[in-house]
Amino acid sequence: MGQNFLMEPDVVRSIVDVSGIGAGDRVVEIGPGLGILTRELLDRDALVFAVELDRDLISFLERDFAGIDNLTLIERDARHVDLEPLIGMGDYHVVANLPYSTGTAILRRLLELEHPPRTMTIMVQREVAERMIATTPNLSLLAIATQIYAAVELSFIVPPDVFLPPPKVESAVVSLTLRNVPLASPVEIAALFRVATMAFQRKRKTIINGLSQGLDLPKSSVEVMLDDAGIDSTLRPQAVSLDRWIALAKVQLS
Repeated sequence: MGQNFLMEPDVVRSIVDVSGIGAGDRVVEIGPGLGILTRELLDRDALVFAVELDRDLISFLERDFAGIDNLTLIERDARHVDLEPLIGMGDYHVVANLPYSTGTAILRRLLELEHPPRTMTIMVQREVAERMIATTPNLSLLAIATQIYAAVELSFIVPPDVFLPPPKVESAVVSLTLRNVPLASPVEIAALFRVATMAFQRKRKTIINGLSQGLDLPKSSVEVMLDDAGIDSTLRPQAVSLDRWIALAKVQLS
């Protein structure tokens, strides 16, 4: 399935060190691949639920980890899996080397779960990691989607040569600590993404021009909304802070 398998034990140990996972912690691992990260988690006495889509890899892992009680292999697509019936209630964590092709979709899925993990320690493409942690004046739609649910930090960069086959880009390990309550309500988040998506689709335009076009409203109406949200109408979307985007969503709903 075009996967790049992590092969360097030192990097694996660093990932688990950053995660803070210890004995008895419940961990969901997405895409265990050949099991190098799985083994490190098991060695630290974590209770691991490994979600893998590839049937051949599931068969390999079943053989390689036969008889290990604290590992549950789940043959599912992580973009759609319903975790609660599989892992039960209670706190859990995610530690994963996410597939490049589906990593962002999996991340969004995990963040938006009704019962999300307490923490996530994930490896993604460096470019994706940098978009996740971005702030003004370089805010991204992915940063909004991530930071509204979690505090996020880039932990370290991972070079291509620790994978087999080596990818063409660098990777990065990102640590997320999920907020007890997201920064906005579900209704506000939906309104936020409606306007933010329109604006970021036109991110070379000022926010007033982008939203006027996207919402099919006169600039005068958009300017009133922006003024009520405390947003300078001459800014581009990436220069508007997360708290102002939330304020704009509230204005939309008022």
